[in-house]
Amino acid sequence: MSGEASTRTAAPAVSAFDRVALGVVGLSIVTFLLGWTTLFQRTGPDTAVAGLSLFALFGAVFLLAGAGLVGAGFSSYVGVFETTADRYTGIGTGVGFGVLGFAVGGLVTTIAFGVGAAGSVAAGLGVALVIVAAVAVLPEDLGTTLPVGLLSLAWGALLVAGIVDASWFWNPPSLEATFHAPIAVPLATIALSLLVAWSGAIVAEGFGSQGRQNGAYLLIGLNAFGMIAVLLLLILFVVRKGLPKLLEGAQFGPGLSVSVPFVTRGVMLGQQFNGIFPAIVGTVWLVIGAVVLAVPMGIGAAVFLTEYAEQGRFTAVIETATNALWSTPSIVYGLFGYAFLVPRFGNSNSLLAGMFVLGFMLLPLVVITSRESIKSVPDEYRDASAALGVNQWQTIRSVVLPAAMPGVVTGVILGVGRIAGETAPILLVTSGQPFPARAPSVLGSFRFVATPPFVRNEALLQASSALPYQLYAVITAGVGQEEAFGWGTALVLLMVVLGFYAIGIASRIYFRRKLHQ
Repeated sequence: MSGEASTRTAAPAVSAFDRVALGVVGLSIVTFLLGWTTLFQRTGPDTAVAGLSLFALFGAVFLLAGAGLVGAGFSSYVGVFETTADRYTGIGTGVGFGVLGFAVGGLVTTIAFGVGAAGSVAAGLGVALVIVAAVAVLPEDLGTTLPVGLLSLAWGALLVAGIVDASWFWNPPSLEATFHAPIAVPLATIALSLLVAWSGAIVAEGFGSQGRQNGAYLLIGLNAFGMIAVLLLLILFVVRKGLPKLLEGAQFGPGLSVSVPFVTRGVMLGQQFNGIFPAIVGTVWLVIGAVVLAVPMGIGAAVFLTEYAEQGRFTAVIETATNALWSTPSIVYGLFGYAFLVPRFGNSNSLLAGMFVLGFMLLPLVVITSRESIKSVPDEYRDASAALGVNQWQTIRSVVLPAAMPGVVTGVILGVGRIAGETAPILLVTSGQPFPARAPSVLGSFRFVATPPFVRNEALLQASSALPYQLYAVITAGVGQEEAFGWGTALVLLMVVLGFYAIGIASRIYFRRKLHQ
């Protein structure tokens, strides 16, 4: 090899090299997807594919992919195919493989020889140092293919030979835990599939800078797809478990009439189909109250800190405090509400106390996102408005806030998604009977009185149920209803949160379109 980016000559058929690389990438993507379906029990270790069990299929795929990577690396190195591999792999890739070697070396040493944590760490460090030193000085075509290819061959051989099968498990000597194959094998398969896909993508572009870019793009894309896939699988899992209960006793028709008892009724003795309507109403009122409290205060604080206050120690302290408040665990807010708000609202749990606590939780995020959105508005907008003789407040109201509103709405969406599913604060300051028969009538309970504050609402000062609290009561505490009732509640909670998201996204689109008109 010669030069920093040596080019191999005498290429008989570059298309064959490409086909091998693309085949490796394709096989790794297939195992990546199957690994996720196995992890979420959509497929099992004994699922037969082409006459092979799923684990044996994983092993065969990794053997093929590993052989393809090793063959491609050596073929490029000896000049069989024309590539643009660099002379050295580089220290960055070497360190990455070293971290992988530390994990694999430590695990293999512990599993094979039963050593403790200290021996495992020592063995892992030794393997890591060797791999870093070796990979960093290897040519790129060997340094990016051999480690992944050999690891793929080893894992494939373990699966094909049945050494790791559906009954395999591992008890670490230093941990009181057991790792079973139905979980460990899919996780290892997903991780190794990402590595194989990355290496195959580099090979497909003939190594060099283009190959590294291609590998990075594929790795990022697969990670993004994996996150979306996890989200979809979680949603589908909840839908599968909760839909039968949700539709129990439902009637569609005649005409446009629809009756779904689970979402239109409460829990009453002698009733054939009980429901969660009071909890739905309680959740909606809690979110509405929190938004009404937090959004005006948060936007006002953000406007003051960004447009009026001098940027210095004061604003830095406020920024640090808001970030710390957003990171504060929800149970701390619940304890604050229980100690400070509940005694002042009749010394009993109430819907109003829950609104305040959830509003306090939402407030820091509204301040943070509103400040960032206002800062992102170009100063040219303010200068142009000032040049027309418009004062500062009119500029903020008519120019700055409309331009920042899409970002503000995004922050509110994120905050609502968090507070709508909180259980600890509701449990401490709002919870009453977990399965009430009737929903709180907030709008119909307002009364004018002769004493300050001249308005009274008994519904706001009474305890209420909510979907997270009701779900906790069924699933965790096992109170009142069967497990299917809890899964139905979880599905409705998911639908309520997604509904709030949909409203927020529609609002953001509206403000964005209005801004560009």
